[in-house]
Amino acid sequence: MTTIKFLGATRQVTGSSFLLNYQGKKILIDCGLYQEREFLARNWADFSIPPEEIDYVLLTHIHLDHCGLLPKLVRDGFAGRILATAASQDLLPIMLLDSARIQEEDAAYKKKRHQREGRRGPYPEIPLYTVEDAEKVLPLVHKVPYEKEIELFSGLSVKFHDAGHIIGAAMIEFKVDLNGQQRNIVFSGDIGQWQKPIVRDPTVFSHVDYIIMESTYGNRNHEDEGSIPELLQQIVMETVSRGGKLVIPTFAVERAQELLFHFSRLVRLGHIPALPLYLDSPMAVDVTEVFLRHTAVMDWETRQLLAENESPFRFPGLHFVRTVEESKAINQVKGPAIIMAGSGMCTGGRIKHHLVHNISRPESTILFVGYQARGTLGRLIIEGQREVRIHGVYHPVLAQIRQIHGFSAHADQQGLLKWLDFLTSPPRQIFLVHGEEEAMESLGQHIRKRGWSLGLPEYQEEFYLE
Repeated sequence: MTTIKFLGATRQVTGSSFLLNYQGKKILIDCGLYQEREFLARNWADFSIPPEEIDYVLLTHIHLDHCGLLPKLVRDGFAGRILATAASQDLLPIMLLDSARIQEEDAAYKKKRHQREGRRGPYPEIPLYTVEDAEKVLPLVHKVPYEKEIELFSGLSVKFHDAGHIIGAAMIEFKVDLNGQQRNIVFSGDIGQWQKPIVRDPTVFSHVDYIIMESTYGNRNHEDEGSIPELLQQIVMETVSRGGKLVIPTFAVERAQELLFHFSRLVRLGHIPALPLYLDSPMAVDVTEVFLRHTAVMDWETRQLLAENESPFRFPGLHFVRTVEESKAINQVKGPAIIMAGSGMCTGGRIKHHLVHNISRPESTILFVGYQARGTLGRLIIEGQREVRIHGVYHPVLAQIRQIHGFSAHADQQGLLKWLDFLTSPPRQIFLVHGEEEAMESLGQHIRKRGWSLGLPEYQEEFYLE
């Protein structure tokens, strides 16, 4: 008997987690953190399957909505092997240890604030997991190369393919024996865009029997009025003309590095002045150093720049910020500057402090360059809230709010359908996950028009594979 149970990212975006049960052997694909406010309680709930019963965890990539509950899983009893690509293995400690520190800091801050206000919050005033919990994950991680078939059990093998999403990201393909017939199952992870800087294009398939496919942008296309460099140049120069700061909530992995790629080009070509540009994220700084250790999995253009000593991660005006003192000092800088800080959805980290100092300044600009999940602070800002609550205080939104969609590391609707177009025969079943319901329904309509079998799983729903 072979089943797939959908433990997260069902009719919403975050909390990616799927259980493949093959003749009693249990493989968990991803173990992600929930980030939408309405689903945060799931982070605290017991796992629906005892962690000690899981044989393997396979990671598509190291974004927290795909790996952020691993410390809790290990603390609660998982002791098997975690398989990930080499780049993911190097990035995972950075992500998990940073997440654990934020969990500890947020719990301490909330406890102190609630005591001062004489109330209790909706969630425990203890960290979801600790740095010690995160450290216990790392010895269980084993690296696997792209494109090498690995037998997990008799009748079940796995292969990791480049997803083109972030460095180290993978699509995971299983080959299984179902009643004497070999079938393949592909978990797409997050499918990247074609022709993006730094990363390679996503892997495509000619035949897949069962597809578990992301649908984050299933109802829209990344249509910006101009190219990314042109839009960045325009936004920078408009902010400079007002004498303000350009504040960019930034995901530490890939998005920060892609921004640096474009800013370095604009500075070297003289299209923007060499403003002070602060990468105010110790994690993003560490991630950038990991990138430089994995140039073999970058695209041709980036490898060529590095070979010609035109590194996109070193250029005039760039400052890497690690310490709290250095971060605080940015707020004393006079005149225009660019500030990139995490987290990308404004759910925590140093970006909140920079928003406090800039969101009520009409001369400043807040630029969003990534997906903002429903209920996050970033989503509230781009939806046009006139005031937002940051660190317990309401601030009027007076800064210019801009968004560039083309930065997304996710394929848009056209890209997702393009990925499916490479199939030369219909899959037996496609399951759409990792998208809000409207996105899944929109993409699903296009898939149904092809006459293909489609499922939109509910949370905890289980399907039998024949």
